[in-house]
Amino acid sequence: MKNYSMNASILAVMLLSFPACDKPKEEHHHEQHKILVTSPIVQDVTTTQPYVCQIHSCRHIEVRALESGYLEEITVKEGQLVKQGESMFKVNPALLQAKLDAEVAEAQLAQLEFNNSKRLQEQNTVSPQEVALYQAKLAKAQAKVKLSEAELNFANVKAPFTGILDRLRCQQGSLVAEGDILSTLSDNKVMWAYFYVPERRYLDYKANLEKEAANLKVELVLADQSTFPHPGQINAIEADFNNDFGTIAFRADFPNPDALLRHGQTGNVLVKRTLHDAIVIPQRATFEILDKRYVFVVEEDGLVRQSEIAIEKELDDIYVIKSGVAVNDRIVLEGIRQVKDGEKVEYEFRDPVEVLGHLKNKAE
Repeated sequence: MKNYSMNASILAVMLLSFPACDKPKEEHHHEQHKILVTSPIVQDVTTTQPYVCQIHSCRHIEVRALESGYLEEITVKEGQLVKQGESMFKVNPALLQAKLDAEVAEAQLAQLEFNNSKRLQEQNTVSPQEVALYQAKLAKAQAKVKLSEAELNFANVKAPFTGILDRLRCQQGSLVAEGDILSTLSDNKVMWAYFYVPERRYLDYKANLEKEAANLKVELVLADQSTFPHPGQINAIEADFNNDFGTIAFRADFPNPDALLRHGQTGNVLVKRTLHDAIVIPQRATFEILDKRYVFVVEEDGLVRQSEIAIEKELDDIYVIKSGVAVNDRIVLEGIRQVKDGEKVEYEFRDPVEVLGHLKNKAE
């Protein structure tokens, strides 16, 4: 029993003093300081900002009856392209026609009286003042005729511009009153997409993007996720903010030569901005301390220096850097938690093109 205890004690001492036990610790310490670094890269970056939009025709009006009467004739069909000046609806106002006939008769009577007075003046029978009186009476009668003709023409509803006719609200033979809606008419040559922009982005647009219109590209994504083939342009900003949501409405105009877009559609406006010669780094190469973003920069002698960075734009996997690092700097990509500011490390360099190539969202 005594020999067994002595042998166990000797074995324990041998295991504790075995030199191979220190080797894994040294290797672990060596691997801990083997970090991966890369460099920022300069290239063009396209940032995309999506907005939900409502699409409107550039001209969309309600076609209303201008006079009361029976809807005598409908010369168009629902969904038809109507040319400017083309007749669409005809209302039969019998009273207006009778009024016009009466005014025409009055004008004819006034014309006869004027002609007669003028002939009598030539015979020195009536005075010039009396002739002038009959002339004024004739002019008044003729004006009433023109007014009645205009009122009667209102019974023939014509298209004020070329557009697509919507659903018919009244059928032939209906009794319509002045102001009743007969249909709507949409001019779809150019479509207006309205979208709401937060105040912060509005201020950024006025300060920077408005001056860089050439670097902006506006696209429209439709409900089936297809991209509308014609690019748009931001042409208007509403005057007032929506105080409930802190947003303001922008309007992007899209040409619609194929009449694919219709009034009332929805979609997403994509505002794309190209940043030329931007400094780009992966997001995973950064860390945050008290709402500030930093990177570790490796100096020539291998010393690590903590550097605060200013971010201009944030994408899914990359940051566009405004200041804090230069193109030739080497920054820690992997192993950020293993290094400290002022510490000397061993590292492996990874080409930035290769690093960005493996990111999910590459900079374009």
